Amino acid sequence: MNYAWAGATHLGRVRTNNEDAFEPTADGVSSGPVVLAVADGMGGHVAGEVASRLAIDAAMSAKGSARERILAGNDRVVEAVVADPSLAGMGTTLTLVVLGADGELDLAHIGDSRAYQLRAGDLLQITSDHTLVAELVAEGRLDPKEVRAHPQRNLLTRVIGMGKQIEVEEFSDSAHDGDRLLLCSDGLSAMVDDPEIAELLAAATPEEAVWTLVEAANRAGGEDNVTVIVVDVTA
Repeated sequence: MNYAWAGATHLGRVRTNNEDAFEPTADGVSSGPVVLAVADGMGGHVAGEVASRLAIDAAMSAKGSARERILAGNDRVVEAVVADPSLAGMGTTLTLVVLGADGELDLAHIGDSRAYQLRAGDLLQITSDHTLVAELVAEGRLDPKEVRAHPQRNLLTRVIGMGKQIEVEEFSDSAHDGDRLLLCSDGLSAMVDDPEIAELLAAATPEEAVWTLVEAANRAGGEDNVTVIVVDVTA
């Protein structure tokens, strides 16, 4: 398989600090394997930025499966807090995909940064949101239409940095010729609904799609940092 990707991050229109991180930061093409990741830090003005960068760097330099890479990212963040107690409470989401030369898609995820797959015009959210409101929806205690206005919509139930043992969500599939993949922080998904994401994601090249999505999030209010990676798959 061949992969062509583009990525970007933006401060948004409200925040004064960007706590998102992503890799690779340079657009590129490859026949695989390719590792791509998005992280959204939390825990204060500086600590969130530290957590996302530490987790991304450790995950990208680790070996093994997507899950093993996320666990390496968690170990690094936990170690940093032990070394510097002033960083206590910091954490980060991390969504990471390994795309193999044979088309194998290995994805692991914790938090609410999302992965989507656009195939034959149909948009599929691959990841689940590890948030209180997502759990309430799954239990039938909250209408999905009420999520965006819920006062605790940003409360995460799983993140890197919570402790030495974390529960990582995994997904595996075979990438198809013509697939387009999207990794994003909730700065996109919280501002732009899925039908609009699907429409904008289908636009032109990965680079054009990336900036179209970033601009849509900012146009909708830009309440958070927004980070987007778009990957095209061709045989």
